[in-house]
Parts: sequence; C-alpha cells; structure tokens
Amino acid sequence: MNTNSMILFLAILLVAPAARASVAVPDVIGNAMVLQRDQAVPIWGTADPGETVVVKFASQTRNTKAGSDGKWQVTLSPMPASATPGTMTISGNNTITLGDVLVGEVWIVSGQSNMQFTLAESADGEAAIATANDAAIRLFNINRKVAFQHESGPLALWQPVSPSSVRGFSAAGYYFAAQLRDALHIPIGMINSSYGGTQAEAWTPVEYLLASPDLRPCVDRTKIWDEERPRVKAEYEQRTQDWREAAEKAKAEGARPPSEPRVPDALRESRIAASLYDRMIAPLIPYAIRGVVWYQGESNEGRAQQYEVLLPTLIKAWRERWGEGNFPFGIVQLPNYRDVRPEPSDEPWSYLREAQRRTALITPNSGLIVTIDIGEAHDIHPKDKLDVGKRMARWALVTAYHYKMTASGPVFRNAKLRGSKLVVTFDDVGKGLRIRNGGKLEEFAVAGADHQWHWASAKSEGRNRVAVWSDAVPRPVAVRYAFNSNPRNPNLTDDTGLPAAPFRSDSWPGPTDGKR
Repeated sequence: MNTNSMILFLAILLVAPAARASVAVPDVIGNAMVLQRDQAVPIWGTADPGETVVVKFASQTRNTKAGSDGKWQVTLSPMPASATPGTMTISGNNTITLGDVLVGEVWIVSGQSNMQFTLAESADGEAAIATANDAAIRLFNINRKVAFQHESGPLALWQPVSPSSVRGFSAAGYYFAAQLRDALHIPIGMINSSYGGTQAEAWTPVEYLLASPDLRPCVDRTKIWDEERPRVKAEYEQRTQDWREAAEKAKAEGARPPSEPRVPDALRESRIAASLYDRMIAPLIPYAIRGVVWYQGESNEGRAQQYEVLLPTLIKAWRERWGEGNFPFGIVQLPNYRDVRPEPSDEPWSYLREAQRRTALITPNSGLIVTIDIGEAHDIHPKDKLDVGKRMARWALVTAYHYKMTASGPVFRNAKLRGSKLVVTFDDVGKGLRIRNGGKLEEFAVAGADHQWHWASAKSEGRNRVAVWSDAVPRPVAVRYAFNSNPRNPNLTDDTGLPAAPFRSDSWPGPTDGKR
C-alpha cells in the first residue's frame, strides 16, 4: 500500500466511528423522571438508521429498529405506581442508563405568566420553599431560553422537590402537585411548560390554525410581522434610547422616570403562531401523561370571541398529537381584575372568562377552575397561588381519579322565565347553594329585549335554583352573574364555599366580536 493509500485508509478509520449516531433520547426522558402509571408508556429517540435499540425497565424488555430517518420508539406495558427507584437502560451502539425512575402520575401545567409565576414570587412562598422536601414529587421545569435557542443545554432536568428546585417552579403547579401527592400517596411528576405574555395561538400547531377561517389571521399576523420587523426594530431601539436618556435625566433631577417602552409584538418570538407549541410542547410528545391544567387568556383578552374557537382547537390539537384520547384538560378561569364598576358593564376580560366557561362545557373531559374571588384589582398576577393549586387539584381528583365530591363551584345550567322573574338552575351545587358570609345574593343583573342591563335582586329557591328579578325590567330575557371584570361581591357558592362561575345566559354581541 503506497503512502497516499495509507493516509486515505487511516482517514476512513478515523471518520467512520464519528459518523455513527449514538442512541439518544429527548430531554424529557431522563434520570429521576416519573413514568405514568396504569397506561402504555412510549419511550423514543434517535439512532443510526436500521440500528437495533433495546429498552429495559421493570422486568420489561422491548426491541425495535430505528427507521430510515433514524427515529425509533417502543411502548412499555402499563405499570402500577412505584416509589421504589428503578433503572432504565436504552442500548444500541451505546448504552444510556437512567436511574432513580419512579412510576406515578404525570401532569403538565401550561399557559402564560400566572402559570409561570414562581413559588418564590407568590404569597408566603418563602415559607413553602423552606419546607419543600419530598423526593416522590419530581419537577421538569422547561427552560424558555433553551427552548428558543438563546442558551445551550437540556430543555430541563427532572428534579426531586427541594427548596432549590421549587423556588423557580410554577407556584400553582407546585401546590397542585403537593395536593395530589397528599391525596394519592404515590409519586407525582409535574412538567411546567409556561411562558409569560403569550397568546394561545403560539401554543397551537400551525396546521390547526390554518384549517380554521377564524384562526388563520393568527398565522397571517406572523407574515406581517416578518415584513415589518426591520422597521419596527429600528423604531423600538430609538424609543429605548430616548427612554434611557429621559430616565437618567429624571433620576438626576429626583423625578419619577418614565415607563420603559413595551416590546412590540413583531419582536417577541414567543408571540409567533405555533412557536411555543413547536419548541415547548412538541418535544414532550408522546411522553405519557394523565392530563393538563391550562392557565392562560390574559393576552387574548382583545379577541375574546375568537378565543371560543381558539381554545377548543388547542385542546383538540394537543389531544390528537398525543394520541392518548381525551385526557383531562383543566382550564383556570381568569380572576377578578381591574377597578370595581358601579353598574353592569361589557368588558373584554369578562368575555374571555365566558369563552373559557363555554369551552369547558363543550369539550369532553375538561373542566373550569374558578378564581373569581382570589384575584387582585390592580395586579394581573395575583399572589395567592395556593388556593389556585388547591382548586386545580380538587378538579383533577374528581375528573381523573373519580373522587366523590364537587369538582368546582356551582355552574350555570339554564334560565327560564316565570312571571317577571328569571329562575336560574345550577349544576354542581353539592349539598346546595350557599351565600358566602350570609346576607343577600349579589352580582346578578338582568336585561329585557332592549339589551339594557340592571342590577337585580336574587333569592335562593331550593337546592339548586335562584330567582332573579328587577323592578326596572318587568319582562327579563337574559341574566348575568359576576360578569363585570371585577365584581364587587360574588358571593354565590356551594356548601364547600367554592364560588359559582361567572356566566351570561345571552349570546348578544360583545366588545371583541369580529376581531381576529
């Protein structure tokens, strides 16, 4: 063999091993993970095309070959819950060993800033952090900067609950997990995929948006932003520079500095249709889960009517992509917010809440988690996340685990005219309707055919009905309850004290109709 041939031969030997792809798995399959009990568990990843992959866990062995695209997947048979740490091996040309694996219940919490809101930021958060120490609750807290490739590294790591791991985790998500753990006494896996200031279309696959005339404008906006981005970027940078100078001047003069310019939508990558689905949801599929709790809607307030199409579409898309059927999907309804108004009013915030309520009614195996009594008038991020987590868990225990109790507070069923009164019937009232702190029922309003709303008197009738009337409306045709953005005293509850969901019986035009 001449010198040139020898060099070529050695080069091939050096390159050939590097060209072989190691068996790999996505970040969500890792050390300290929790696998979903009592249902099939997919394990998947990549390898060389045609490479044999062997997965072993809990006396199960599964074999497969990577396809021509290098992708492979096996499915473990359903397993009972186990708090005894197990080891999973995934072997091909190399071997991956994953330790401290538990089997229990796995949930995803998702949405925007109120779900992202950390335990450290919440009311009494430091006390909760100090006592957080349960190795049977595992957290997978998705890194938003990694998701959008601003930082390198794994999307997240599974971590047992400890003061360090819970500090930056979703407060509502942690409290939800702790409540489930106390009730079920098995391992709990909690995946937090949330991002502040985001709209629901960013969490929805683009194909589903394009398939709906009502949702296609969400994709069209992305195209418009692409075209205007250079101009918008230059203008924003100039406003920011002007603001810095004004802030420095105000500081030097002892005056209050001006507010920092808001980042335009065209420069916010997390506003782009399907961007969060592609980067923060798709990488999780098809990891076996029990269900999802969703807390979002603030950023879609200006298009509340569209949200009645958008949210059901998102739920449908996630369920179809996961391939687990209609897994439980909880919807945290927006809380009371902004100043109390003296008269009944039509506000987009209320209509967004109504879109959430209607979605829960029409979507199988979903439900509404009501927070109308635990918001803050002047803070879009109410700090009481313990009660939110408790209500999320209550809904889950009823819906997913068949506990015999009411999942939420009273829910509007219908309203029927009786003389000059409307008689409203409620579902999910437990042992019967109650009035918080006694007194009289408030926050009901009625309107006649003229669509003019007036505050109304209301009185409980029997276990699940309320009669509503107003001397100003001799023949009412529609009723609303707690429908203002921040109702002053929404005091209708069931026997547990859980609040009734705000509602309207009418389908009259709202302030965001036609906005897409």
